[in-house]
Amino acid sequence: MQDRIFIVTGAGGHLGSALVRLLTGEGEAVRGLLLPGQQAPESPCVRYFYGDVTDKESLRPLLDGMKGRELYVVHAAGIVDISGEVSERLWQVNVGGTKNVLELCREYSAKRLVYVSSVHAIPEREAPFVQREVKDFSPGAVVGGYAKSKAAATRAVLDAAAGGLDAVVVHPSGILGPYDSAGNHIVQLVADYIRGKLPACVKGGYDFVDVRDVAKGCLLAAQKGRAGECYILSNGRYEIRDLLKMIRRFHGGKRLCTLPAWAARAALPGLKLYAKARKQRPLYTRYSLYTLGSNSRFSHDKATAELGYCPRDMSVTLKDTVNWVLAHPAAGAGRHRLRPVQ
Repeated sequence: MQDRIFIVTGAGGHLGSALVRLLTGEGEAVRGLLLPGQQAPESPCVRYFYGDVTDKESLRPLLDGMKGRELYVVHAAGIVDISGEVSERLWQVNVGGTKNVLELCREYSAKRLVYVSSVHAIPEREAPFVQREVKDFSPGAVVGGYAKSKAAATRAVLDAAAGGLDAVVVHPSGILGPYDSAGNHIVQLVADYIRGKLPACVKGGYDFVDVRDVAKGCLLAAQKGRAGECYILSNGRYEIRDLLKMIRRFHGGKRLCTLPAWAARAALPGLKLYAKARKQRPLYTRYSLYTLGSNSRFSHDKATAELGYCPRDMSVTLKDTVNWVLAHPAAGAGRHRLRPVQ
C-alpha cells in the first residue's frame, strides 16, 4: 500500500478531473469527491465518493480508513459564477464548504491542504501595475459575488495556516483547456465560435491559463510549496479577439465584429434572449464584461521560482481545446460533430 494518498474535492469539475488525470498518470493513489448524481469517470485507479462540501458529515467516507497514510487534500470544489451576485448557495459552497474541509483536515491530521482559490480574490490594482501575491484578503476589497466568496475562503485558509495547519493557496487565472464537462464559460465561447454560433466578439481580455498547467501547479504546491503561502498560477493576458484569431489560423472560422464595452453592455438583454432561445446560459453578463476590462496582468514569477511552474503556449491550449470540443459533441453545450484539428 502506498504511504501517500491524494484527496481531490470537485473531482468531476474541469480542474478536478484534470488533476485526477495528472495524479493517476504520476502513479499516485487518489480518492475523488463527486456530487450526488454525478457520473463517476471510468478510472480503475481512482476511488470516487459522493458527498457535498456543505455537509461535513457526508465527507467523512472520503477520509476514513487512512490511518498510517499521508493525506494530501486538494480542495478544488466550488461554484464559479459570473453573475456578480452574492447568492446564499455560492457562499455556502465556496466559504462554508471550505471551512468544513479545513475542520476535517485538522481532525484527520492531513499532511497538507492545497486550496484552489482564484486571482479574483486578489484586490485589483490599476493598470499598468502587474498583480502579485498578497497576504490580506477581504470580501470588501473585491468586486462580484464569486470574488468575495473566494476572498473570504482564502482568508479562512490562511487563518488556519497561521494556527498550525499545513496549508498552501493557489490562485489560478481564467482556466481554459480540454477535459471540460462541467460547463467552463471560456470553453463554451470556443465551442460556440468553431460551430459558428458566436454572434460577436467583445472588446477586452483576461489572463488565461491551461487547466493542465493549473493541475500541475497544484501538484507542485503540494510537493514544494511553503505552508501559509499563496502562489498565482497564471499564463498571460490575451484579448478575446486574439484567442479567436489563433483559432482561425489552425481551424478556420469567420471574422466577427468586435463590440466595444458600451455596445456590449447595451446588447446584454439581446444576448440573454439569444442564449435563452438556445437553452444556454449567457456567455456575457455585466460582471463578466467588467472582468474583461479589469487589470488582469498577473505574475506567476513566484510559482515559477519556488515551485518550478511553467505554463505552456496558449496556441497549444487552444488547439487541444478545439480538438476536445470536436471529439465531444456535448462540450460547450454544442450538438454538432466537427472535424478534428491535426
